[in-house]
Amino acid sequence: MPADKPRKLFDGGGLYLLVSPNRGKYWRLKYRFGGKEKTLPFGVYSSVTLADARNFRDEARAQLAAGVDPGDLRKERRATRRHEAVRLKAEMRFSVGSDGALSIRLGAGSVHLNPSETAQLRAFLDETRAVLLKE
Repeated sequence: MPADKPRKLFDGGGLYLLVSPNRGKYWRLKYRFGGKEKTLPFGVYSSVTLADARNFRDEARAQLAAGVDPGDLRKERRATRRHEAVRLKAEMRFSVGSDGALSIRLGAGSVHLNPSETAQLRAFLDETRAVLLKE
C-alpha cells in the first residue's frame, strides 16, 4: 500500500485506527445513522488505549441502539459545556452584593459601585435602552 495514503486498521464493530502518512494514529468509529455513513473520532492512539476505544465504541453502539446519533449527542454536550463556560465567565465578571452594591471585574482590576451608584447606573441603562428601542 502506498505510504502517502492513510490506512485503516479495523478492530471490529466499526472501530478502526486511522494511520496517517505522517504517522499520526487516530481512533475512529464508522457507523450509519439515518441512512448516512458517519465517522466519530475517539482521540489519538497515544492517549486513548485500545480498551478505552472499545469502551467508547460500545457506548456509541448503545446510543445508536437507543435511536440516538452519538455524533449529534457529542455536539450537543460540547455546545452545553461552551454555553455553561460563557455563563460562568459572565457571572464571575459581575456580582451584586446583598446591599445592592455592584462589583465589576475587568481583567486583573475591578470596579466597585456602592448601592447609590448602582441605582444611578441602572437608571442610565434603562434610559439608554428606552432611547435605543424607539429608534
